[in-house]
Amino acid sequence: MPPHTPYARFARPLAWILLVAAAIFAAGYWWHLGRPVALPDSPTAKIACVSYAPFRLKGETPFDPNAFVPPERIDADLKALSTRFDCVRTYSMSQGLGAVPDIAGRYGMKVLMGIWLGRDTAANEREIALGIAAARRDHDTLRGIVVGNEVMLRGELSEKALAAYIKRVNDATDVPVTYADVWEFWLKHPALAKVTDYLTIHILPYWEDEPVAPERAVRHVAEVYQRMKARFPGKAVMIGETGWPSEGRTRREAGASLVNEARYLREFLNYAATVDMPYNVIEAFDQPWKRDLEGTVGGYWGIFDVDARPKFAMTGPVVEEPRWLGGIAAGGLGAMLFLAVGAIRRRWHGPAGWVALALAGFASGAALATHARLLSFACRNPLEWTLGAGTGVLALLTALSLSRALAARLASPIDPAAVAPKPAERRMLGIAWSGVFTPQRFFWMFALTLYGILLVFNGRYRDMPVGLFALPCIGFLLLAALRTRDEATMPLIEERLLAIWLVLLGVAVVVQEVGANAVSWGWLGLNLALALPVLVAWRRARRPAPLR
Repeated sequence: MPPHTPYARFARPLAWILLVAAAIFAAGYWWHLGRPVALPDSPTAKIACVSYAPFRLKGETPFDPNAFVPPERIDADLKALSTRFDCVRTYSMSQGLGAVPDIAGRYGMKVLMGIWLGRDTAANEREIALGIAAARRDHDTLRGIVVGNEVMLRGELSEKALAAYIKRVNDATDVPVTYADVWEFWLKHPALAKVTDYLTIHILPYWEDEPVAPERAVRHVAEVYQRMKARFPGKAVMIGETGWPSEGRTRREAGASLVNEARYLREFLNYAATVDMPYNVIEAFDQPWKRDLEGTVGGYWGIFDVDARPKFAMTGPVVEEPRWLGGIAAGGLGAMLFLAVGAIRRRWHGPAGWVALALAGFASGAALATHARLLSFACRNPLEWTLGAGTGVLALLTALSLSRALAARLASPIDPAAVAPKPAERRMLGIAWSGVFTPQRFFWMFALTLYGILLVFNGRYRDMPVGLFALPCIGFLLLAALRTRDEATMPLIEERLLAIWLVLLGVAVVVQEVGANAVSWGWLGLNLALALPVLVAWRRARRPAPLR
């Protein structure tokens, strides 16, 4: 780096600080995932009631009209669930679920039997006919009949039509009949209470319009429950759904994580033990098909995973990621790979280059492990796996090429002319390219901008792939930190426009999360890391060259 450039005094220390910080943060992130978190113990491993849907195997979905779950599978599920739950709640009578009341009765379980209602009137009639027949056949097993689930929330029936369906079922059986919906919709449609025997409300602190942090979630549930009791005096109120997701995006302060799911369920059971309150927890098993509706988070509300294994214990500390050492190992493999690739056609000498490669490789490997972990939870089909893995490979290749340039600039050059800044010679539309990395930088700026638009305008169910974008964003920031004023060339006009959009979109994501989501701040940081070098180069290139 030319000694006459004042900027040179700070460039190398800044680059080293960024490299070391990236490696430390990567290691610290995986350590954080692997540390045991002390949580309050649950007073019991038994739970009053749990939502049950058997569609947990690969490719299974209730949206398949030909789907049918054989009674043998339902029998195996309920036999296992009967050791932890006194009751199950179902949502439909079709696709084999009509057998649940009879099978549950064999294991001494009660059933909150669901009748699914929607826009299809013919389907509604079949559901009601099956429900009434089951109510007469399995009367003693039923704790209640739930006629319609979140129909008002989805806007699929009018209040009058829904009330008529509820009344028909209520008139046909002496089993208590209810309707289930998010608690706010009971306040919007209080007339439905007149045709039900009791209210079934859903309180999901994670999904509230104003998401509630896990530390305050149970207090929120208690406040809402008391508010609903006061609003509908004389009516029994049941919490029909409550729970917390173990994976998915963070909503403001409401982080979806295994630790937070365990925290919420344990604290809720402690609260439930102190009040006379019927409740049902969502849900027994993770439901992969729900990711089509709600993104990653939709598939991970289960107390058990898709293989029917409990996801956490009800007492003792909980570890978010037991395989956390794998992330550290991925960092080590990344360091070795970067050292090996960096040695090819090397034009520098001394330990500084090797240290830079090792740090960059460790941070990159650990970040890619984070990306791989996200893919393992989020990908629903081969196309998503291909896109996710393909972009990961591109990020790795970009990081490898950038690390070679960084090592050359931080180490002592064998041939100073090989790393000294050269005037740009290639031009496009009359504007000089900003360097040999311009095509790669443009690709990542475009990709980050496109994903940012999706987050801002349709981001409710989208994850933020921080691990993926960390590699190019931090890499280009480091390269920019080591560039001198003598190297300032005008970025492409497309890059300048994308840089402006990246800043605006990054800020918009933070604003949408009201500044409470730590991940959104990290996302903004990556946007700035990729945008600021372009904006700074743009500003420098517009300045007249200094006289010497």
